[in-house]
Amino acid sequence: MEKTVTNNSAAPTQNKMGTMPIPKLLLSMSLPMVIAMLVQAMYNIVDSIFVSQINENALTAVSLAFPIQNLMIAVATGIGVGVNALLSRSLGEKNYEQAEKAANVSVLLSVLSYIVFALIGLFGSRLFFASQTQDPQILEYGIQYMSIICIFSFGIFIEINMERLLQSTGRTFYTMITQGFGAIINIIFDPILIFGYFGFPKMGVAGAAAATVFGQIIAMALGIFFNLRKNKELKLSFKRMRFHGPTVKNIYAVGVPSILMASIGSVMTFGMNKILLQFSSTAATVLGVYFKLQSFFFMPLFGMNNGIVPIIAFNYGAQQKKRITQTIKIGNIVAFIVMVLGIIAFNLFPEMLLGFFNPSDDLLAIGCKALRTISISFLFAGFCIVFSSVFQALGNGMYSLFVSVSRQLLVLLPCAYLLAMVSGLDAVWWSFPIAEVVSVTVSVLLYRRIYKKKIDVIPE
Repeated sequence: MEKTVTNNSAAPTQNKMGTMPIPKLLLSMSLPMVIAMLVQAMYNIVDSIFVSQINENALTAVSLAFPIQNLMIAVATGIGVGVNALLSRSLGEKNYEQAEKAANVSVLLSVLSYIVFALIGLFGSRLFFASQTQDPQILEYGIQYMSIICIFSFGIFIEINMERLLQSTGRTFYTMITQGFGAIINIIFDPILIFGYFGFPKMGVAGAAAATVFGQIIAMALGIFFNLRKNKELKLSFKRMRFHGPTVKNIYAVGVPSILMASIGSVMTFGMNKILLQFSSTAATVLGVYFKLQSFFFMPLFGMNNGIVPIIAFNYGAQQKKRITQTIKIGNIVAFIVMVLGIIAFNLFPEMLLGFFNPSDDLLAIGCKALRTISISFLFAGFCIVFSSVFQALGNGMYSLFVSVSRQLLVLLPCAYLLAMVSGLDAVWWSFPIAEVVSVTVSVLLYRRIYKKKIDVIPE
């Protein structure tokens, strides 16, 4: 990382991440993102509700496309996490030149990533779905959906990038507007494009994909506008968007482990779908529905963590030990409360939750058992999410990657496969709690290590 500190008279002398009381700061940083994430989770659920009205095969196709959508978000968010940590650390060190360089390079990286996924959408959609199913209707639906979301994915890549730049300077209110407005546009146009209301063509599953990318493009436009007009600490321009090796290295030092960590989630979902499809397409649909429903509890935590990362990174750069530890403590308390609410909902109201998706009797029977069993893992998942953000903020993204590999590839998938072979479908869902116990154990051990090396040595 460049260590040259430039004097910039226009740069602020103080940043609220170094002065505002932590509870108030975390609330101000996270609340807009939590609201935006809740709207996003609402969109995830509503989108699938509308698709389920076509038929169960349509819902299955969208569920099978989830690993690709997750992979795109993983790459976009990974770049965002990397630039977020670098920007916040640079601002904490008052290195404004490095901060501006990081912001502009990150936009270039996002555009290059979009080009890769556009090519995947053009040439890889049929191959991806053919590797999972031979059902002609699911295949047709899936190819339509995946092609559209990949070819027009520039919206999601630039949107996430713009939001992370705003978060890095503490302007999370604007990210709430971009995410929230984009999701609302998506929800409005879902039924219009799927069923052909108000003179629009009836597009079916392709309409769901079109509504998704339209909402992302609107959010992208808002994100660009807010960064150019409101984010005075950073200056974006085409002239500055040039490849700079050291900056790219610093962004990807944190970003690549984050990308790999989330990409492992795509591999896990793909593998789980393959295991579940051995029983029935309905079983795979249940997994897709679960991911939609759990987002209502997990997305707010991810929103909170979007506030945690810059707070910890900034105060680590400013060597403020107490503020770092207080942020971690509050984050874990909030995460535990949210996860308990998730357990209660999944155990008391599974029929009601599944009822939104026009379920068959088979989907209800499989889904109720799945939701109740998987929700046990929530007891541990919240802590793992917070610890992952701590690792990223302190520049140890490889720790997050190691935890994710342990949970999803070394434990969850092998357990699911063995349980499927030995005990049948109902036992497969137990692989989630088993994997989460391993995950929280590894996370605590790694946190103790990083605390001794990086936090405990900071003077009081």
